Amino acid sequence: MTEHLDHVARIQQAWARERPDLDVSPQGVIGRLHRLAGHLTDRLCAVYRRYGLGEGEFDVLATLRRAGEPYERAPGELAAHTMVTTGAMTKRIDRLERAGLVARRRSVTDGRGRVVALTRAGRELIDQAFTEHMANEHRLLDCLTPEQAAQLEALLAAWLACFETPRPEGGDGRSAE
Repeated sequence: MTEHLDHVARIQQAWARERPDLDVSPQGVIGRLHRLAGHLTDRLCAVYRRYGLGEGEFDVLATLRRAGEPYERAPGELAAHTMVTTGAMTKRIDRLERAGLVARRRSVTDGRGRVVALTRAGRELIDQAFTEHMANEHRLLDCLTPEQAAQLEALLAAWLACFETPRPEGGDGRSAE
């Protein structure tokens, strides 16, 4: 009986045959994460589309909603919290404003500054969409046991910290001494 090889395993097998001098084991992790990201994005975006949102618009509304009362942020803060450029943020805000989900106005604390705030319709929409989004994320993890999901979360958090934790001077993980 032949063992089923997934797409990544078949690629690794071919490289091992063609380039036995190279260790292709990282493809086992990186390749699978890359493929998994595509599957997850497809399934997450399906929920956003049901609410007339793209991934970026959902992200902006969610960022405003989790900011708490009065559900507003300066455009620069929104860009920082969603990790997109200010130009991309402006386009997202424009679309959401046209849809009546956010409003731009002067900041109460800084008369020269502007803020983007959720409208009542925006808050209602993101509350509904986020509820369905979380149910969807639970479904996406259903094929793992709770223990496996916790293990995976811990491993991914540790790995992500390698990229997102500020490094000491020198930037290579070594001390600056």
